[in-house]
Amino acid sequence: MQDIQKDDITVRIGTRGSQLALAQAHEVKDRLLSAHGHLQDNMIDIIVMSTRGDRILDRPLADIGGKGLFTEEIEEALTKGDIDMAVHSLKDMPTTLPKGLELACYLAREDARDAFISAKATRLRDLPAGSVIGSASLRRQALTLALRPDITVTSFRGNVQSRLKKLDEGIVDATYLAMAGLNRLGLEDDRIHPIETCDFLPAVAQGAISIEIASHHKTARDLIRPLNHLPTEICVRAERAMLKILDGSCRTPIAGYATCDGDNITLTAMVSLPDGRESHRYELTGHDPEALGRDVGEALKEQAGKAFFDILREAL
Repeated sequence: MQDIQKDDITVRIGTRGSQLALAQAHEVKDRLLSAHGHLQDNMIDIIVMSTRGDRILDRPLADIGGKGLFTEEIEEALTKGDIDMAVHSLKDMPTTLPKGLELACYLAREDARDAFISAKATRLRDLPAGSVIGSASLRRQALTLALRPDITVTSFRGNVQSRLKKLDEGIVDATYLAMAGLNRLGLEDDRIHPIETCDFLPAVAQGAISIEIASHHKTARDLIRPLNHLPTEICVRAERAMLKILDGSCRTPIAGYATCDGDNITLTAMVSLPDGRESHRYELTGHDPEALGRDVGEALKEQAGKAFFDILREAL
């Protein structure tokens, strides 16, 4: 990439090709144009890339490799210099990144809540016994079964539109989607019912968009610096530090949500067995995001005990 002061600059943004991923990439493009008066629309290219996670839809993520499936091809392009920055849903990002890459910007977080989506009930507790809920998330499965062990959860992957279509076709009685994605797509539907975070703890970093760059790429860093939302950055750093301590992946039902109040960061986290029969929750307030995340992760480990994690490993 050339110097950001030159008029012929071209910024290459890498993204997945789903409608939601494209909406997020265009949001970043719009914010770059607003932040840098010398940039024009034709100076920013959005490069659509297919990832293995997008191509394999007939198996749960836990069975085919987890979160990295949505980032490998894009991160390879970053490393090679084929793109200048990558836009990600942060909840899809592993806690350890490839050498030489880093998350250098966090946009203001959208609604972090999950949405319960059904035409048959407005709340999970009101679904008839024996109903079927579609979800590929072990976190959502565990939370659902903890509240309603009389309900069946079936694996249910795909983008927002394909999941809503399966609901329309009656394949399941209900499903879950992130409110952030629904809001970014401008989707309104009478079947969408937000669930408060105190009742249904979100995935780590749910609702947050991150921008990944090569660490040596100073020009890209300078371009995205004005886009960073510090309160979001602080909260998701705490959540991801907790996730890293618990070795969180798509094979582990873990939830976490942090909020900021001045200098105080409050992090609530949960780890559960996939069937929801045992879970552990812990909340702590601190000032340093990484230290807080580590403390909460270690506290959950101690609270749950070795036997819990032995059962978890056997279940997975």
